[in-house]
Amino acid sequence: MSVSRTELLRWQFELTWSLFEYHLERVEPADFLWEPAPHCWTMREGPDGTWVPDWAETEPDPVPVPTLAWVSWHIGWWWSVALDHAQGRPPRDRTDVLWPGEGEPTVQWLRGLRTEWLAVLDGLTDTGLDATAPFPWPDDPQYTVAHMAAWVNAELMKNASEIGQLRLLRAASVPQSGVQR
Repeated sequence: MSVSRTELLRWQFELTWSLFEYHLERVEPADFLWEPAPHCWTMREGPDGTWVPDWAETEPDPVPVPTLAWVSWHIGWWWSVALDHAQGRPPRDRTDVLWPGEGEPTVQWLRGLRTEWLAVLDGLTDTGLDATAPFPWPDDPQYTVAHMAAWVNAELMKNASEIGQLRLLRAASVPQSGVQR
């Protein structure tokens, strides 16, 4: 049985999403801003009520451990920009991608990005997959839209595992009555 490249990319995306959904269904509002280490990046509420990510133009050494909030914003940022490129819109600036806050608002935001991405995948043809990728390698002819779609799948898989690990670490760090360690 032959599977098209689009079908394969969608299958890979759906597999990754199902692993991510396992954690999204179980994440609690308190998981988002839990700081796993003293040196971490998180989201901070600004004076106007919007959430602002910790950020540095050059990667610090050591790299800060991100909170679940920061990773979820990071997903929203790169995915929003990938969607802008894929749909021919001017890409948003990092500072224009707003994090909705702890709990269900962010879970729904991420699920909405999934829906948008599925529409992009479903609209791809072989000719479209062979076009030069506009993101994350700006107009480098060696990378195609197929590469961009595969990159989205890989980046989502990485970030989903980070969120899962942060959620599990927080759950394991909360003392539970009757459980001996």
